[in-house]
Amino acid sequence: MGVAAGPIRVVVAKPGLDGHDRGAKVIARALRDAGMEVIYTGLHQTPEQIVGTAIQEDADAIGLSILSGAHNTLFAAVIDLLKEREAEDILVFGGGIIPEADIAPLKEKGVAEIFTPGATTQAIVDWVRANVHQPAASGG
Repeated sequence: MGVAAGPIRVVVAKPGLDGHDRGAKVIARALRDAGMEVIYTGLHQTPEQIVGTAIQEDADAIGLSILSGAHNTLFAAVIDLLKEREAEDILVFGGGIIPEADIAPLKEKGVAEIFTPGATTQAIVDWVRANVHQPAASGG
């Protein structure tokens, strides 16, 4: 068969108290339209819920949408929980209202990519395709 073991699986999540999910829904739809399996967790998810869902759903990546200003805390919490649960192979990327000055420190913590407002859905889809390494089919 092919090299890939099924479609890329992405958990799209809105951590924290931020009540605006239009952007997250747009991204979820774009990834789905590109042939990925998307699990959208809805609003007000804790980092624990997000990581739990990602592990349960055997996700390849977690996309976090954060507009509330709590991105440093929330991204760090998700990365730390993935380490604790030995699921560091799940790639974490995100977007939202994130100041330029915070992007480098977030990447140092382990966030794979940050998309700021104005990033196109196509750019995000292309990045996920290029960076999420799908597990090889068994036996291979």
